[in-house]
Amino acid sequence: MRRLFLFSIVSFLLIEGASGGYAETNRIVKGNLVIEGIPDIPQRIIDRRLQYQNIRFAYLQDWDPSGEGILISTRFAETSQFHWVRTPGGARQQITFFNEPVRSAMMNPDPSVSGFLFRKDVGGSELYQIFFYDLEKGNYWMLTDGKSRNGSSLWSNKGDRFAFYTTKRNGRDWDIYIGELNNSKNAVAVLESTGTWIPVDWSPDDSQLLISRYVSASESYYYTLDLSTKKLTQINSPSGIEAISTQKKIAYGDAQWSKDGNGIYLTSDEGSEFQQLKYYDLKTQKFAVLSQDISWNVEEFDLSNEGKVLAFVTNEDGIGRLHLLNLKTRKEMKIPKIPLGQIYALQFSPEGDQLGMVLNTPQTPGDIYVLDIKKKKMVRWTTSEVGGLKTEKFAVPELIHYETFDRVDGKPRMIPAFYYKPKNQDEGPLPVLIQIHGGPESQYRPYFSSNIQYSVNELGIAVLAPNVRGSSGYGKSFLKLDNDYKREDSVKDIGKLLDWIAAQPELDASRVALRGGSYGGYMVLASMIHFDARLRAGIEIVGISNFVTFLENTKAYRRDLRRVEYGDERDPEMRKFLMNISPTTHAHKITKPMFIVQGLNDPRVPVSESEQMVEEIRNSGSPVWYLLAKDEGHGFSKKSNRDYYNNAAALFIEKFLLESAQP
Repeated sequence: MRRLFLFSIVSFLLIEGASGGYAETNRIVKGNLVIEGIPDIPQRIIDRRLQYQNIRFAYLQDWDPSGEGILISTRFAETSQFHWVRTPGGARQQITFFNEPVRSAMMNPDPSVSGFLFRKDVGGSELYQIFFYDLEKGNYWMLTDGKSRNGSSLWSNKGDRFAFYTTKRNGRDWDIYIGELNNSKNAVAVLESTGTWIPVDWSPDDSQLLISRYVSASESYYYTLDLSTKKLTQINSPSGIEAISTQKKIAYGDAQWSKDGNGIYLTSDEGSEFQQLKYYDLKTQKFAVLSQDISWNVEEFDLSNEGKVLAFVTNEDGIGRLHLLNLKTRKEMKIPKIPLGQIYALQFSPEGDQLGMVLNTPQTPGDIYVLDIKKKKMVRWTTSEVGGLKTEKFAVPELIHYETFDRVDGKPRMIPAFYYKPKNQDEGPLPVLIQIHGGPESQYRPYFSSNIQYSVNELGIAVLAPNVRGSSGYGKSFLKLDNDYKREDSVKDIGKLLDWIAAQPELDASRVALRGGSYGGYMVLASMIHFDARLRAGIEIVGISNFVTFLENTKAYRRDLRRVEYGDERDPEMRKFLMNISPTTHAHKITKPMFIVQGLNDPRVPVSESEQMVEEIRNSGSPVWYLLAKDEGHGFSKKSNRDYYNNAAALFIEKFLLESAQP
């Protein structure tokens, strides 16, 4: 039955413009967009959104080992591409000009080899290939097979080899290979095993690799791999790889070899609710905790090239805070005041006296700054355009906490949420848009968002972004609260947020809509089913509509990872449970308008998940707008596609949320 269903979907997609399975709905094809049920978008929306759609972000990719500037990525046309910036505030020199976005550039550490590794896919398929770009010759070439998924490419310290993972053996398991730039077609496998294995760092003498084995957000392992003997040694376990099944579950995060090769800096939640920064002595096999006074996750760090200073970022209730640690004294160093927001992409300069990073706040898009360690001074390197908007007038969210349905230590459990308020509240109670993050182990954090700012400033909507149970950032116990048979407890958290909204005099509980993507898309669908009478409309983007069909059809290299989180559909009892909570089972309960958005090439949540939900809702007589992009995957990466979606979403919100009467 499933094969027949999927075949009918594929056939339907190929016959563009035909009546197909939804005879009552007009299907229009505009370039790579397939549009169903969406009215013509008024020119006033297109014109007003234009500024919000021309906001750019910059991302720090790497420093030039010769000291000639930094390699960044930003978008000037359809997709994000690589650019060179030689001085603070200097002109951006575009290097790549692909139709597809580029990712993960890493300069060769040998100054005599002027070039970098990067990865790119086609059409959002996430079958990433690794390329080398030669800066001297201005050309590039592919280093991988062109068919499998590849990533985490790492130059050796000498720059003569690079490590990477690949799924080319069977399309499912992530194996570790090492290649040479001039002999990449003969890359050698150094680890072939079941599961998800990722190269993380080379030892200082390039004789070993630090490798991660990822199982889930709450379970992972680190190993050292001796490249001459192929011996794999598990960190934090003298009994080695055979002990995986009996080891207590620990979640490890970032990791990096010490510069003297005697130990490894890493983060883990062993003995704590949070990811702590630690040093692991390879000889004594003992840990030293370096962030014991911080009760939040350490989520990213970088070590200076001479090994004297370590920079790290903590996630403190959704806000990023920078720390500098003197490794000799193990005491924090003073740093200048940094705006509250998000800090990421930490990278020390080759000399170790400067620290590059990206700063992003609710009022400013991500731009690259450099901290001079000695002068304790921040220098801005890029200034991304903001479409001429006065972003200082943009809303800064308030962090609120609301009571949910269960209790902790005899007290109500509190759920955190970020609350964006329009500045002009003179027209009565405000309509509300609830923004639900994906993951499910992600966390909503107040990054700059032109969509949220448009909703708040132009439409006068209050936006609430909750971090329901199962979100990361609040401890490992909170992270596990929605696993397996507790899946719908996170949906109950949305119900309690609706109660909180009803108790706020400035908010209009009769005008509430939802928006979410990926797992957040499932949360939108489930909430529309459970709380249909209390909601106006929902926008669901690349969301799961049926856990069984999702687990059976997501790409093979993801399937076991997702079963750890959602449950194994091959188990009869779990399968019955997953079918019962799946939105397709209860789609007839959705009576309010839905806008469903999907990429045709999505390897994570296949197009069939959206198509079957659209069909189920329409069969029950409820209205659905549907947008399919044929050149996208798990979300939209191309500007023209995003622009159309954002314009359509603005119209959808105006039509079904802002009207005072119930639609």
